[in-house]
Amino acid sequence: MARELNLVMVFFLVFVFTAENHVTKISEAPSPQPQYNSTTSNHYMRGITEGSLRPEECGPRCTTRCSNTQYRKPCMFFCQKCCATCLCVPPGTYGNKQVCPCYNNWKTKRGGPKCP
Repeated sequence: MARELNLVMVFFLVFVFTAENHVTKISEAPSPQPQYNSTTSNHYMRGITEGSLRPEECGPRCTTRCSNTQYRKPCMFFCQKCCATCLCVPPGTYGNKQVCPCYNNWKTKRGGPKCP
């Protein structure tokens, strides 16, 4: 009986040590970056970096930026205000603000984001 108990303990310890060696560590995934198609023209890429837009190009960029919101008027107002100052509008309808620091860092009096 004692021999069987010792044998079970040995198998248990071997199992624990081998399972411990096979534990994988979970690492944090990198933050998503905007992806651009290689066939995209330079015209589309223009305006993504800060200061690369001309003031007259803000309207179409903000129309695209605000196309997916139910608050279109305020979105367009603040997007055009931010674009006039930063000369940049992030790509897409939401997020991607990291490509335009001025647009991303402009805050309201309460500390919320000013630019949509």
